[in-house]
Formats: sequence, C-alpha cells, structure tokens
Amino acid sequence: MHGVSQGRSSRQPRSGKRSDLEAALAREQRVSRALREVGEALGSTLDLDDLLELILAKTSDLLEAERATLYLLDPGKNELISRLVVGEKVKSVRTKVGHGVAGIVAQTGYAIRIKDVYRDPRFEPQWDTLSGFKTTSMLAAPLKNHLGRTIGVVQVLNKTAGSEFTAEDEALMAALSTQAAVAIDNSRLFLSLIQKNKQLLDTTDQLERKLRDLELLFDLERATARAATLDELIQAVLSKVSGACEARGAALVVLDDESGELVQYVLVNDAAARVQRTTAKPREGLLGHAMDDGRLLRFDGAELRARVGEVEAHYPFAVESAMVAPFDGESAALGAIGVFSKRDQDSFSDEDVSLLRLVAANVSTAVRLYQAGAARHRTERLTAIGHLLSQVIHDFKTPMTVISGYVQLMAGAEEQEHRQEYAEEILKQFELVASMQREVLAFARGETAIFVRRVYVRKFFADVRRELEREVDGRAIELDMIVDSKLVARFDEARVARAVHNLVRNATEAMAERGGRITISAAMDGRDLVITVRDTGPGIPDAIAGRLFRSFVTANKEGGTGLGLAIVKKIADEHRGSVEVHSSPQGATFSLRLPQRMEQPDVRPSVAPFDAPPKAPAGAPETKTP
Repeated sequence: MHGVSQGRSSRQPRSGKRSDLEAALAREQRVSRALREVGEALGSTLDLDDLLELILAKTSDLLEAERATLYLLDPGKNELISRLVVGEKVKSVRTKVGHGVAGIVAQTGYAIRIKDVYRDPRFEPQWDTLSGFKTTSMLAAPLKNHLGRTIGVVQVLNKTAGSEFTAEDEALMAALSTQAAVAIDNSRLFLSLIQKNKQLLDTTDQLERKLRDLELLFDLERATARAATLDELIQAVLSKVSGACEARGAALVVLDDESGELVQYVLVNDAAARVQRTTAKPREGLLGHAMDDGRLLRFDGAELRARVGEVEAHYPFAVESAMVAPFDGESAALGAIGVFSKRDQDSFSDEDVSLLRLVAANVSTAVRLYQAGAARHRTERLTAIGHLLSQVIHDFKTPMTVISGYVQLMAGAEEQEHRQEYAEEILKQFELVASMQREVLAFARGETAIFVRRVYVRKFFADVRRELEREVDGRAIELDMIVDSKLVARFDEARVARAVHNLVRNATEAMAERGGRITISAAMDGRDLVITVRDTGPGIPDAIAGRLFRSFVTANKEGGTGLGLAIVKKIADEHRGSVEVHSSPQGATFSLRLPQRMEQPDVRPSVAPFDAPPKAPAGAPETKTP
C-alpha cells in the first residue's frame, strides 16, 4: 500500500490524495465507533450466551468477515468449545487443543493469519464439509484475560473487502479480543456468584426446613413426654402435625394392643384441639388404605372423593386434599396418620410430605413405647398382686394355727362357757383372714390406704400374746412381754399384729430345737412407738445380712418363703416408720418404729378414729363413725 502511494505520487492529483485520506479517516472513525459500540455492548449484558453471540456479531462486522467463530477453553477436558454464527443461529462444536488453526492458537497464545487456507496444512477442511461453508482466508487470535491467560480463541473467515486479512485487522482483533476476554471473565465471575448465591439460598432453605423439622420433633417429644395417657399423646400429635402442615384437620388410627380394635382419633377443631375418639373398621377410608398400602399417599380430585366419605363427616368443611402415612409396629402396620385440606392451597407440597413422614416415624416410636410401658405396668401389677398373694398365704399360717388349736380345745371342752370363749377366738381369726382378703382386693383396685385407729397397747398385746402362745406351744421357748399398762398409740392393729407375728415366728424358727427366750416390749421413744422383739438365737447369717428385708430372702429354713421380714418392712413403710435389726452370736433384736405424728396424709381412718371405746365382744353390733 505504501509502495503504491510512492509509485503514483508524481502523477496523482490532489483530489486523489484527499480521497484516500478521507477514506482512511472514515475507516478509523468506523473502527473507533465499532470498538466503542463493542465496549458498550459488552457492558450491557452478563449473560454468557448473549455475550458470546454479541462478540461474534460485532467481530464479523468490524473486521468485514463473512463469518466469525469463537472458542472457549475447557481446561478440564483440554478442549475448545466453539460458537459459530450461521445466519441468525449460534452452533457449538468441540475440538482438541493443538489440533487445527484454533487449537494451535490456543496452545501457543499467538495469532495466525492465512491468505489461502487450503494451502496451509494447519487447516482442517472437514469443518467446511460439515458446515457446507467454503473458507478462503482466516484470522485467528487468542482471547487473553487481564492475567494474560488464554481463555479461548476468536477467528474470522473470508475477508469481504479484500483477498486476505491485514496486519491492521490483526491489531484490531487483538484489541477486540482483550476487551472480549475481560467481558467473558466478568460474565463467568458473575455467573459463578449467581450460582453460589443460588446454592447458598438452597442451603439456607434446606437448613430452615431442617430447623423446622427439628422444632417439630422437639415439640412432639415435649408434648408426648407430658402425656399421661395414649389419648393425650395422640391429641398432642394431631395438633402439632396439623399446624406444621397448615392443614384444616388431622386424624389418626391405631390398633389397641389390649382389645385388638382399630381406634380412630379425629381432630375436629385444631384451634380448640378437640379430638373425637371412635372405633374404625379395618381397610376402610384413607387411613385404612394407607395401612394396607404401606406407603405415604397424597389424594385429590376424583380419587379423594371416592374415599373421603368416612372422614368428611367429622369436619365443618369439604375435604379437598389429603395426605396419609402409615406407621409401623413390630411386624405389621400399627396405624396411620393423615392431614386434610391444605389452607389457602390446592394440595400438599413435597415439604409437607417430608414433615408427615417424619411425624409418622416419631408417632410409631411414641405409640410403641407407650404400649410397651402399659404392658409392662400390667405385668408389674400382676406380679405385685402375685407377691401380695404370696404374703397373704404366708400370713395364713398364724390364724390357721390358732384356729386349729382352739378347735382342738373345743372338742375336749365340756363347759359351755369355755366353748363360747374358744368360739369367739376362732371368730377373731376368721375376721383376720377376711381382713387379708380385703387387703388383696383393695390392692388389686389400686387402694393402698391403711386403717389407723386409737389402740390401747396393753390390751392389743394381751390379744397378741394369746395367739402367740398357741404358736410356740410345745416348743422349748419362753415368751416374755414388757408393755406399759397406760400406753395408748395410733396404728393399724391388724397389720402391726401381723408384723409382730412374723417377727416372733422368725425368731422361733431361728432358735429351732435349741429353744430360748423371746422378749416383746413396747414403749414410747419421743413421739414414736417402738416395738421390740428380741431372741436368744444364733443371730443373722452374714450371707443375708444386707438383704434381710427383701422378698424371698431366706436362710435356708425348711419350709421358709423369705417373705416374713419383707412384710414387716412393708408394714413399717405404710406407717411411715422403719424397722431395724441388731445381731450378734447371742441373738437378734428387731425394732419396729411407728411415728405418732397426727399428719398422716396416706392414712385413711375407718372405725372410731379418735377416742373410741374398747372393741365390742364378738357378735355385738359394731358402731362406725363417719
């Protein structure tokens, strides 16, 4: 171009120079305007696809090329991803770095200009075959960001205003590619920030859902822990799940472990938390269907209307959507829980599904624990009743021995007065047996009150002595009794008499055939009545000394049950008292301490609670005080 200008300078008119200068000026203005437009255009969008399409369009126009191709580098796969403008469409292809003109530019980082591509071995003609485009000339330049790293390649094909691309075109391409690379980097950074923000929002949303789940579980755990009955537990569950799922109603069915019936609970009004309890038929309705199916189900439309009849009757609104989930027992479905009619929405969401599944698992555990606890309580109560029966059978020994003795005396007595006296003693023993029977029944009904009354201690021990003498009769045992003649106390006569009998029997069995002395004494120690039973036996064996007052602990006595001292301990506890033992090789001493405080909230008086006259003879009508 410069040479052309020198060859014509002497003969070229001034108008020709002016025309060239105007053309050059127009070109520079067009280039400057194009670069400004490209800069403004690149700053107008951060969407990568729009940005790449804009770069290709402006590059084709600015460099007067028929087509422009842009490659972005994929470092992970070491490939170039190309964007080709064909008409108004953008197409994408892939090529390896180092292959073809674009691959070499990406590898070396230097621009390449080719006048005739089919004469250049670096050109890969298969792209023309694939696209149907005929390439003649080419200019390819690297896209380098502000750090100088190649992030892609841009190339233009077929110069329209000449046979080849010039050095000026290459310089213009370098300026444009730098600007485009920065814009692409900014777009990628922006998209990365958007993606990270989206991930952060998604994570925040998941954390909020998890927090709501944890809060619901905490509320359920706290509500079920406070529930004293299964009905209260289920009411709490239905109230919580209807609120969490924003449902207008909720229901639950569960198999009763005692009756085997299917019981249905329906939350009628979640604001007042009123629950109706009815029996349900197996395999009927939404909840029954969920138990049979074994999966969480959502219903709406015609399928809902076909199954919702039995539930809809309980609500003051039409059930338009429903969600039900079974909860498992040990071997089969234990029940099912459901929510009905989502507030302000047509159906329940996936989040509601997760909540109900979580609640169903929690309810399954809570119901099974409650039923296991109830079964354990029943077993313990039956065991306790069995222990009580064992105690009563053990205590039958005393009245039966006394009855047997008096019957034998009656058989040999000829005087009517003696026979009447023996009959009265026998009747007393039958009354004691009846008292034991009443105690068993009261315990079975959950009644544990003791019957405290004012007792003349001397008379009480006189009666006890007559019974004990029959028991020790025929053995080498002396029975002494030391009791204050004016002593008055308050306790349950029948139970304390039983405790004394057990202590004396225990001492008698301990002394066995050796014989010895048993001393019974009663005296006040401050505000406590202390009853002492002392024997001259061998003392308490070390093997059982620490377990003496436990049930079924015995020192291998023939016929022993190990219940006697356990009963004494129980009677002391019922009177809020205590029993202690001191043992040595010279004998054992048991001390039964009975507090005489007036405040005894566990004690229910029955007959003559204050200053009552002595007990009437047998056969006389008994006067009761309200």
